[in-house]
Amino acid sequence: MFSELKFLVPWGHIAAKTWGSPQGYPVLCLHGWLDNANTFNRLIPLLPKDYCYVAMDFGGHGLSSHRPAGFPYHFLDYVSEVRRVTAALKWSQFTLMGHSLGGTVAGMFSCIFPEMVDKVILIESCGFFPAPQGQERGPGLGKRRNLTSLLPSRDEPSKSEESEAWLDSKRRVIERLLSLEENKAQPPKVRSPQEALQRLLEVNTHLTEESGRILLQRGATEVLGGLVYNRDLRALVNNQDALTPEQCARFLSKIQASVLMIIAQDGIFNPEVENSFPYFVKSLHTMFQSMLKERFQLAKVPGNHFVHLNEPEVIAGLINVFLKRDQSSKARL
Repeated sequence: MFSELKFLVPWGHIAAKTWGSPQGYPVLCLHGWLDNANTFNRLIPLLPKDYCYVAMDFGGHGLSSHRPAGFPYHFLDYVSEVRRVTAALKWSQFTLMGHSLGGTVAGMFSCIFPEMVDKVILIESCGFFPAPQGQERGPGLGKRRNLTSLLPSRDEPSKSEESEAWLDSKRRVIERLLSLEENKAQPPKVRSPQEALQRLLEVNTHLTEESGRILLQRGATEVLGGLVYNRDLRALVNNQDALTPEQCARFLSKIQASVLMIIAQDGIFNPEVENSFPYFVKSLHTMFQSMLKERFQLAKVPGNHFVHLNEPEVIAGLINVFLKRDQSSKARL
């Protein structure tokens, strides 16, 4: 069984749900892009019962309030929301578990507040997300530079080219935000429950129908004539600065936690799968291993990007062992 929570924030509230023992060691669970806390509905019941699990909806997702009008969503907003929630819970140390975008938020939080995180569980996430393929040119980010090397290569784009690419990306963010605001006057699209489910499955081909229904329970609201999606359309706009290889290395060196990274064979972070992110995945794996050494564990499992929701039993055992490892430290709440 679970219970619902609400945390007040200046623009409204952050919604969350909790399972397990209120006195148990705390685990904060972070969902993926455009998903919600229900993404952990089938996994958490398979995990140790003596922990306290809280799964939050990021702002603009699930049952959480949307950001004020006129403001875009930035990646660091999600990181700051984690700090707001843990401050409200009065957690001083805890474990982070994140899927996809949630794993990237967990990785960044663990770099900014390393003393607060004892363990990190990354499900179909590499903890960091360098610029997408074909756009790997944030300021100081040379195209396809090997992330394990901090030496510049001779064929990198000029600083001028990198700056132009960065400026172009920010222009797209601003123009997209203004375009969405212009259409805000239009009422949200109402879909029948089946249409809402089919649309969700069309854009998330890794979801099973059952998993889609679970996400829709929290991701849509019933209105006259059908359902409307809860998510804020502004969250669709990618507003994340690309990390340079040097930043990935230096940030990673700050992490004090043990890290379990779970990659699905048919997911989007397996470098052997077409349309994944092979240009940085292998290098990040190597970087984690070389810097965290025995504190890093990489596990490859059957399944796809939503393995934790579609087939949670595939990864539950791995997470159980990881959580129970080194239990000498007590919860500090």
